[in-house]
Amino acid sequence: MSDHSSLPPCLLAFPGPLRDRLVAAVLSGEKVSTTGLLAEYEAEKEELPPVGERSLVIDSDGRGVAVIELTEVRVLALGDVDLQHALDEGEGYDSVAAWRAGHERFWHSEEMREALGDPEFVVDDATMVVAERFRVVERLA
Repeated sequence: MSDHSSLPPCLLAFPGPLRDRLVAAVLSGEKVSTTGLLAEYEAEKEELPPVGERSLVIDSDGRGVAVIELTEVRVLALGDVDLQHALDEGEGYDSVAAWRAGHERFWHSEEMREALGDPEFVVDDATMVVAERFRVVERLA
């Protein structure tokens, strides 16, 4: 078994039911894309991940469950997210509007606003997001 301790973590949402659903979708192959706020990277003072970077998908219990590799990283306005990206998030959305409504609930949550350090944070069409596409390269026991 390989040592994955040097890989950066891939943390989908916050620990709990949403993360559990997202991790299950990654493991099933339904989820091959994800979207984050550029503001998250700025708040954490993190560089955008490069194409080819591998990371360890972490479940709600803090366990590594899979290694993924980024195949595409795009920065674009929220209003420019396309249907294929929304479908590839593997969350069952059948339209960009439904995808956006679900993501806005998350991005406007108290947890996210706290993480961003902005209790008034809201998104609009011009909000910059990071759209990532990935593939699973290893499932862990």
